[in-house]
Amino acid sequence: MGRRMMCRILAVSVGLLVALLTTTSGAAEQPNIVLILADDVGYTDIGPYGSEINTPTLSALAQRGIRFSNYHTAASCAPSRAMLLTGVDSHRNGVPNIPEALPPEQREHPHYKGELTDNVVTVATLLRRMGYHTYLTGKWHLGKSPGTLPSQRGFERTVAMMDTGADNWEQKPYLPIYEKANWFADGEPLQLPDDFYSSRFLIDKAIEFIDGNRGDAQPFFAYVPFMAVHIPVQAPQRFIDRYEGVYHKGWPVLRRQRRAAAIDLGLVPADSGMVDMASTDDWDGLSEEQQRYNAKRMAVYAGMVEAMDYHIGRLVAYLEATDQLHNTVFIFTSDNGAEPTGSAQPRSLASRLALDRMGYENAYETLGLKGSFNSIGASFASAAVGPLAYYKFYAGEGGMRVPLIVSGSTISPQQGLTDAFAYVTDIAPTIIELAGGKLPGAQLGDRAVEPMVGRSLMGLIHGRVERVYGDEDPVGYELAGNAALFQGNYKIMMNRAPLGDGRWHLYDIARDPGETVDLSQTQPERFERMLSMYQAYARENGVLPVPEGYEQLRQIALNGLADRWGAPLTVVLLLVVALVLIWRRVRPLSRLHR
Repeated sequence: MGRRMMCRILAVSVGLLVALLTTTSGAAEQPNIVLILADDVGYTDIGPYGSEINTPTLSALAQRGIRFSNYHTAASCAPSRAMLLTGVDSHRNGVPNIPEALPPEQREHPHYKGELTDNVVTVATLLRRMGYHTYLTGKWHLGKSPGTLPSQRGFERTVAMMDTGADNWEQKPYLPIYEKANWFADGEPLQLPDDFYSSRFLIDKAIEFIDGNRGDAQPFFAYVPFMAVHIPVQAPQRFIDRYEGVYHKGWPVLRRQRRAAAIDLGLVPADSGMVDMASTDDWDGLSEEQQRYNAKRMAVYAGMVEAMDYHIGRLVAYLEATDQLHNTVFIFTSDNGAEPTGSAQPRSLASRLALDRMGYENAYETLGLKGSFNSIGASFASAAVGPLAYYKFYAGEGGMRVPLIVSGSTISPQQGLTDAFAYVTDIAPTIIELAGGKLPGAQLGDRAVEPMVGRSLMGLIHGRVERVYGDEDPVGYELAGNAALFQGNYKIMMNRAPLGDGRWHLYDIARDPGETVDLSQTQPERFERMLSMYQAYARENGVLPVPEGYEQLRQIALNGLADRWGAPLTVVLLLVVALVLIWRRVRPLSRLHR
């Protein structure tokens, strides 16, 4: 072989080596991304946010990352999930409310279907175009009609629960509005295994998907939307046992304890006020047996949170064992505040008969186990979001302000805690910047799409900026007639009955996150200016008014029963059963404070 040929071979070899090194280096610069979404976890429900619940995995992630004390999301699951994955306002992405709660007057409009529209692109689609593997294991709830399955919206491998919720122990619907629990795998109906428990199963599948492509030099995006702690609240006995006796002093003591812990952690100001929620029952007025039972309800809830954390820890351990942890970023948050639905008297004859018709029971001894239906109700939900006001469904801070943790060795946060305002539409732009990509704007290839309105949080995380929203930047929100607008440290908010008064209020949520002092009368100019901004937001985003007398849970029952049985007489009869026996909620209230 001549010298010239040797030189040519050497040159080609060097070129291939350089190309290989460049490709490898490029892949390493794209981190793996794990987006974990808890369901109905309240602001102070995990250790890094002041909870007594043991969450060592999330605590470790928070210690190595950054916590957001002023992050907000929608107050109900599907709108939050749609904004989380698209960066587009819920009234423009097709999911202004969960589909089960949309009244017929709104369902007639194309942007009020409760399913992702064709003119939005998910973060999974964008990441897949950037060379990422994309996986989903968990609750989808963004559409189950043709074209709306997660396998058709950018996810390469999926195991998805399609509805508002389902049983955590077996393939069983948790409400009579569903004929079955709708699980899908890669676009096809799925039969769950006999040893199913939701949190364990979802992490098992996430590990399976990640491991299936390990070693091919492509990064992965794993979206893990847990079913914990959505009703029915259920957990393995060993996790429930850890909280025996912890909640025997009841919800008023727990709410005060959570407030004190949040102050100690710097999550809220030291002088933060806290309202007494009018939906909270009198703990001291309960019998000893009733107190014991309600304490068990909350113990199961705590066990379900800890079980979720335990299984997240299994995913972390797997990534560490396979040398993938060093290049993985974790984002943990919740879709809304704590869930208040649940009878104040779950052991009444009416409640037990209703559960029996659904194939459930709620005996004290087996509470939270297979075949048992559990919820914490409005009183403990107020404690789960403490020291904030309101909870899921409502536009108060307790419904909208939730934990957000971003952690990973590749992001190097400059501070462990930030009080900068952030919103759910910011997550998708943050993920795209984290992956080294660019936002598509109003065009993706030859396709017109809704541009992302959220803002990347990476500059804040790395300390390049102190805020991503200026004092004059408005962020509007509406869901089921409850509404808010944020601007700087301020927020206007209006909640409808039965818990709200239907009037707008103004709060300084930086100094007063508990929303105890209404500033609408003392700062009328700011109040009127923010009201005008909200009206502009509503016009620009096609916000539709709710019908007179609309009530979300009643509409869910109406829609579900009509979709399932159809016949008017049957619908009326079953609606009465659902409203009186199953959907019994807090008594109608004319005011928030007592």
